[in-house]
Amino acid sequence: MLEAFYCPTSVAVIGASSDETKLGHAVLKNLLECGYEGGIHAVNPKGGEILGVEAYPSITDIPGEVDLAVIVIPERFVASALEECGEKGVNGVVVITAGFREVGSEGLKKEKELIEIVERYDMRMLGPNCLGVIDTICPLNATFARGMPERGEIAMMSQSGALLLAVHDWALGEGVGFSRFVSLGNKADIDEIDMLKLWDDDPHTKVIIAYLEGITDGPEFMKIAEHVGSETPIIAIKAGTSDAGARAVSSHTGTLAGSERAYEAAFKQAGITRADSVEE
Repeated sequence: MLEAFYCPTSVAVIGASSDETKLGHAVLKNLLECGYEGGIHAVNPKGGEILGVEAYPSITDIPGEVDLAVIVIPERFVASALEECGEKGVNGVVVITAGFREVGSEGLKKEKELIEIVERYDMRMLGPNCLGVIDTICPLNATFARGMPERGEIAMMSQSGALLLAVHDWALGEGVGFSRFVSLGNKADIDEIDMLKLWDDDPHTKVIIAYLEGITDGPEFMKIAEHVGSETPIIAIKAGTSDAGARAVSSHTGTLAGSERAYEAAFKQAGITRADSVEE
């Protein structure tokens, strides 16, 4: 089902907008300009037409199947939109919207509601609070990051959307190729373990880079990383190594950064190359 995030048969942008200042406009425009050949749909309660694409009041009004949905609407509407995605039979959902775990206990309650919905409908969710996903192989740009990097053999996942955006812009400027970019956000559903499993034996990826602010399941991560890393080198950048860094991480994606010594030992045991900074 995770394949829906790489070469989906069709994509719907929930929150598509004709307003150029809105993220929903940028996401729809990127999909139209990146060379993606699947079906592209716009969802906006006002209907009409956006960037030449017919807009439907709800995803349930779209004729035919929708493989991937990208949600870019205020957080108070996300749960109901996700429910409609489930009713529609959507396989994968990217929730770009922020305002969940990272803002505190009330946000955490809302995030748990999203998890309950995706589990009930057997969907997979990237985010919330993320940049989205880019695949240069398909090609697909389901983010608000403008421009498509050159096709290459480096896959990168990051819990920080801002960092991923910076690397994306650097890659465009320097002409460095990437195969895939994935913004994990709050990791309410899809996490670094899921991505490593997906990229195992990926013929388009020769190196994996991971920027992590915390690891969901340490033992499982080590097991999968050791297996994947035996064929594909993994370079990890672990954030939140200082007290100040740990506090910043907690407020950014709601992740608790773990012990520096524990991560150092785990990375070494799993054969992961550790980078202490993005520049390195």
